[in-house]
Amino acid sequence: QGVVLMDEPANKVYPMPLDTSDQDIVFVGRIREDITDERGLNLWCCGDQVRKGAATNTVQIAELVLGIN
Repeated sequence: QGVVLMDEPANKVYPMPLDTSDQDIVFVGRIREDITDERGLNLWCCGDQVRKGAATNTVQIAELVLGIN
């Protein structure tokens, strides 16, 4: 919930910062194996850092702590 996969390299579809502003959703794409860790992945994440990165996360953590939702 709250994450959208955009990973179609053949069609040049992957997340771009310009497409993610003014929303809480985080977009993920360009998923690749990590060559430095056999259990790792590399991926590209884009989201509105002010909206989701600061404000929404603070509210969501407070809701968890207070048992709301």
